[in-house]
Amino acid sequence: MAATSGGSASAKDLADYQRKRSFEKTPEPRGEVGEAGPGEPRFVIQEHHARRLHWDFRLERDGVLVSWALPKGLPTDPKRNHLAVHVEDHPLDYIDFAGKIPGGEYGAGSVGIWDHGTYETEKWQLEGGRKKPEVMVTLHGARAEGRYVLFQTDGKNWMIHRMDPGAGPLPDRVSPMLARAVQELPKGKEGDWAFEFKWDGVRALAYCTPGEVKLQSRTGHDMSRTYPEVLRLMDQVGGRSMLLDGEIVALDDSGAPRFERIQQRLGLTDATDVRTAMRRVPVSYLIFDLLNLDGNDTMGLTYLQRREVLTGLELGGNSWAVPEHQVGHGEDLLAAANERHLEGVMAKRTDSRYEPGGRTGAWLKIKIRPGQELVIGGWQEGQGRRQDLPGSLLVGYYEDGGETFRYAGRVGTGFTDQMLLELRDLMKPLAQADSPFAPTRGIPRKDVHFVRPELVAEFEFAEWTDEGLLRAPSFKGLREDKDARQVVREVAPK
Repeated sequence: MAATSGGSASAKDLADYQRKRSFEKTPEPRGEVGEAGPGEPRFVIQEHHARRLHWDFRLERDGVLVSWALPKGLPTDPKRNHLAVHVEDHPLDYIDFAGKIPGGEYGAGSVGIWDHGTYETEKWQLEGGRKKPEVMVTLHGARAEGRYVLFQTDGKNWMIHRMDPGAGPLPDRVSPMLARAVQELPKGKEGDWAFEFKWDGVRALAYCTPGEVKLQSRTGHDMSRTYPEVLRLMDQVGGRSMLLDGEIVALDDSGAPRFERIQQRLGLTDATDVRTAMRRVPVSYLIFDLLNLDGNDTMGLTYLQRREVLTGLELGGNSWAVPEHQVGHGEDLLAAANERHLEGVMAKRTDSRYEPGGRTGAWLKIKIRPGQELVIGGWQEGQGRRQDLPGSLLVGYYEDGGETFRYAGRVGTGFTDQMLLELRDLMKPLAQADSPFAPTRGIPRKDVHFVRPELVAEFEFAEWTDEGLLRAPSFKGLREDKDARQVVREVAPK
């Protein structure tokens, strides 16, 4: 790099740039070394969807654009530096370039302007001299505003550090807000409640930062390797950071989410197994809330304010979407859910803020067919070809803050042969001699294999009986996103 703190540019500064490009094929400007314009020098940050998404950071200096590639964009948190790869100088004309570089050409992909503005130079030392290369600037852009320093670590590899406080990073861990199960739509004024379809899948928070998306379960487990198709969301998020809340679902042939289908994807982390499962059971991430945007907490906003900002982000792709919501008319949406064979609807107070981990009643779930997660506390053997396999499960839920494990009944339907084998293998290491249930009538004693109550599964049933047992229950699938001691009876006895 010829441009230094004491030197001036010459035509050879653009030799590498011009050598790498076929200008009869690419729309990029050929360019020449220019003259500095009046006023403060300019900068541009271009979002470059090439083989890998990155951001090109360019500073006007000595008639060229001195350039770095930032795989994760500008850092917003002073505690976290980002890699900056020093690349060839670009012509000044490139400061306005946006377009598509054809396949087969250097840097093939789409280029858009993420931000531009002016900057002040505090220090400029590239090559030469005894001091280590370092560039310190203050940016004045629409999105990039603040003091940054670039410093060389090894060859072309530099780091970029934010020197002032910035907006702050995304939170490390948020517990999703929970809904209270009720049997009827809420009463109130038409504008008090908003309604969404209830999606039958796996709850997931998406931590999105430039160049990276991490999926976290309700219990804090990292699910990123299990659902790689959702991670392409990073291409659309671009240089922004955001924390999203939603549900990962697997659709049946009619386009309705089915929890039974997503069972085939749960817990997979081996890359080969995941690729095979992706072809057989693709998933989608249905986004319904926004908790943080560009380091700014949005949880204190009302539901309608958060939805307005979320909708304005225009997130939508092959494996993610923001489903619509509506204010009022809950009966119509519940009827539509029934017609489409969906699980039910969610009702959310339009003036409610997001309360992590809370089940306050500001969010309600109304299911068409009753169902909830329960904890497995034992099993009885099957008959015939299902001998030595579970024929029925003994299930329960917790009361008294996780101190009392209450019996809820037996479940003997809804299993595939493969699931019975999996359940048997999962329950064997949990075997114990005594019943984990609180003493009560109705718990079978004959031919029962009791287990430590750690496995959580989803069940459907007709209703709760007066004795507090499930009527006509059916197994839907295991859940890995819920802590057993957090499982309670969702609909209280009348």
